Amino acid sequence: MAQAYCVKCKKKIEIEGAKKITMKNGKPATQGKCPKCGTKVFRIGA
Repeated sequence: MAQAYCVKCKKKIEIEGAKKITMKNGKPATQGKCPKCGTKVFRIGA
């Protein structure tokens, strides 16, 4: 699983429901939710 930084929890977490997306500039990213608080988290890169 991919990891991302949750701004609300202030720590790195495993992304829940991670899905690969492409940003407007064409670069890959991963988007999902924090399993503890439900906040949307985002990680740039494949």
